[in-house]
Amino acid sequence: MTWDDLARELDAWAAAGSRATFWWRDDDAASDQPALRRLLSLDAAPLTLAVIPQGAESLNLPAHASVVQHGHSHRNRAATGQKKCEFPAGGDRAVMAAELKEGGALLRRLFAGRFRPVLVPPWNRIDEALLPLLPRFGLHGISTFGPRDDSIAAPGLHRVNTHVDVIDWPGTRGFVGEAAALGQVVRHLAARRTGTADHAEPTGLLTHHLQHDEATWDFVAALLQCTMAHPAALWLDVDAAFGAAA
Repeated sequence: MTWDDLARELDAWAAAGSRATFWWRDDDAASDQPALRRLLSLDAAPLTLAVIPQGAESLNLPAHASVVQHGHSHRNRAATGQKKCEFPAGGDRAVMAAELKEGGALLRRLFAGRFRPVLVPPWNRIDEALLPLLPRFGLHGISTFGPRDDSIAAPGLHRVNTHVDVIDWPGTRGFVGEAAALGQVVRHLAARRTGTADHAEPTGLLTHHLQHDEATWDFVAALLQCTMAHPAALWLDVDAAFGAAA
């Protein structure tokens, strides 16, 4: 895929009389770091920071940034041979529930009006049996990765996922590459436009500032510039992405 492919897809949205909505989630924030300051300087679009509660510091955030909950301590509880997960099926649900509740309370104290009641489980995985408990802890949104099947994950819990991961996790753990990243963007937009994915779910950009190499930074900046310049593209903040649930 190329930038021309993205432009043509956005043109198709415009021809259909629709706006292609986007939102941006960055994971693993916890403390003030040069990479975080660089991320926050990219102020072209609203940014949702998924902050790890345990060990989190109060951060000086610009007006375009909001905070959501990134698990509790980002530790792996999965059984040997299973994919990494902080809140896996088979784990001690009482312990996991207490941590989820505590994590939200920590971030509310640290970030007050910047905190939004949305859970981003580390590694984008969580025991589905825990989802109905989240509204009891004041969490009314959940975000993982991949096109959603339903906007309601459990009663009182709204789902808005991400769809474009710019990191090559199985391989180099650097930038996935321009063609691959643009392919993720264009395919999700086209699926929404043609009805094979939920039209109402904004296309989610997923970044990890601590993992970015220069090629990743360059791509993110270029994607923001390209989309912000197109009349059919609209970047949403977390409140707009989740609606009343956030």
